[in-house]
Amino acid sequence: MKKCTVIINPHSGRGFDSRNLLKMEEILAEYDYESRIVLTLYRRHAEEIITKLDDDTDLVISAGGDGTFFEVMNGNLKRKKPLVLAHLPVGTTNDIGHMYGFSNNLLNNLRLILEGSIKGVDIGFINNRAFTYVASFGKFMDVPYQTPQELKKRLGYFAYIIEILKRVVTHTPKYKIAYTIDGVKHYGKYTFVLISNANRIAGIDNFYNDVKLDDSKFEVMLCSLSKKRDILKAIYTLKTSDISYVSGIELYKAHEMQIEFMNKDRSWCIDGEEFNDKKNKYEIKLKKDVKMLIPNINIEKLFVSKK
Repeated sequence: MKKCTVIINPHSGRGFDSRNLLKMEEILAEYDYESRIVLTLYRRHAEEIITKLDDDTDLVISAGGDGTFFEVMNGNLKRKKPLVLAHLPVGTTNDIGHMYGFSNNLLNNLRLILEGSIKGVDIGFINNRAFTYVASFGKFMDVPYQTPQELKKRLGYFAYIIEILKRVVTHTPKYKIAYTIDGVKHYGKYTFVLISNANRIAGIDNFYNDVKLDDSKFEVMLCSLSKKRDILKAIYTLKTSDISYVSGIELYKAHEMQIEFMNKDRSWCIDGEEFNDKKNKYEIKLKKDVKMLIPNINIEKLFVSKK
């Protein structure tokens, strides 16, 4: 039999239903996997767990939110021989899970994974720290990790909406930065910046047009809007139409990027988690062909390669 380790964050989203554990083991056995299920106990525990797994592990499934998958991915890329990963969404927003085509049914999602295909995915790095789908700083970017866990358990995604609305009425600082995209240098003052490799961010589908997970490029959005009215209008546009036509929004596709801050105070968020690197300079680049087992449902849409 093949070997599979499932790393579960029991506190993701509204909490993991332990009644599903036995059913998950039964489904994995149906697909010829001998399974081992491990629950995380503290922050970054998932990262530790995967670094210690045997090299003959055939599959590692991250069962949790986007932040749990962020930990598993970072741990995996520290290994001399990275393992094949899969992501089983159990979080609050589950951007990655929705992008891959999952539903809200945990056990059906597990079957989708096991019947899926292994694909090579581009993974972003910021100062040698991997991010699976988005790195950001500025206005609203602390919402994922500042929203109280109890509120997320009670209200789910709406807990984030409440926190966003609170921030709309607060002061909007601008960050003075110098940034280089594929060798071309720019300067500007921005309220927030998103660097991603995903077509869904913060619960918003089609954040960018025609995103591919294996095209050796990541997407960049820089926003210089600071007035409350303009910010609300941009958020509405994200939900309803094409953001590229909004004045004060700049979009790029890039192979690599460098950012240098002229301001000292800033907060980065990576895959929903706080990033405490307080350097003034940041380098963003990609690692290609990280192996993942992905449901077949959206592969044609998300990948250039047909192999």
